[in-house]
Amino acid sequence: MLPDDIQVLERGWLSANTVLLRGDARGPVIVDTGYCSHASQTLVLIAGALGEELPREILNTHLHSDHCGGNAALQQRYSSPIRIPPGQFWAAKDWDESALSYRATGQECPRFIPTAALTPGEVYQQSGREWQIHAAPGHDPDAVLMFDPKSGVLIAGDALWEHGFGIVFPELDGEHAFEAVAASLDLIEALQPAVVIPGHGAPFSGLALALAEARSRLSFFKQQPERHAQHAAKALVMFHMLEHRRQPRDTLQHWQMSTPVHQAMWKRFFAPAQSLASWSEQVVEQLLAGGQLKAEGEVIRIAA
Repeated sequence: MLPDDIQVLERGWLSANTVLLRGDARGPVIVDTGYCSHASQTLVLIAGALGEELPREILNTHLHSDHCGGNAALQQRYSSPIRIPPGQFWAAKDWDESALSYRATGQECPRFIPTAALTPGEVYQQSGREWQIHAAPGHDPDAVLMFDPKSGVLIAGDALWEHGFGIVFPELDGEHAFEAVAASLDLIEALQPAVVIPGHGAPFSGLALALAEARSRLSFFKQQPERHAQHAAKALVMFHMLEHRRQPRDTLQHWQMSTPVHQAMWKRFFAPAQSLASWSEQVVEQLLAGGQLKAEGEVIRIAA
């Protein structure tokens, strides 16, 4: 499905896919680096895939912690320059955690040093391929995707998965971003990629079906934005639990209630009909009922 010089390292859902662009005399390029709790695994995977080759550069489709959490470890190991979308370049350069997403979402990302921007409109040259850099706002307002017209391969980040797209984070804070998601889907349709490498999950070729499912999902969320918020709250809890594996119920609820984006969702969609504590408990109960989490007395653990 993919050309020999494009390799995908697919891991569990907590860490985004890492894409290796090989076949260039200057060295391979790494696109996205997974979550920080998997940094040691990322180093082993990269070393095993590259052997004696040294990566010449690291690129990020966007700066959510599950896509750039391995940047610091890889930069320390290889001294590789890092290129990121321009919208948060100076926030990352200065490591302004109020402007970055990590504090708001209750996630972690070790500090790394970006060296240049990966700017929409430019063409990134690697192994004879001309990767077009396109803005792909929605899930993240500063996200980009990469498209190689020669092979028809699209590195989509979280703009399109085989069965949906990433949480639309600006909507959780009261910003209107569903139309930006629609515009990014329209862009992908116009590009007509032969193969899509999503940020999570296996590469796929069924573009029309994936777009139809994504648009149906988007239409549902536009009509019922509170359902998007409920979905996002559950996803954030699962991300947290995939990292920690098990926690006392009261510790988990404390994390929920002290996480700014969780508070913002409650205030916008569920207050004052429900208290923050009641809604937080409801989110966990839905995950228990769905089998994603298990309860052992007063301890909550990941189901798998």
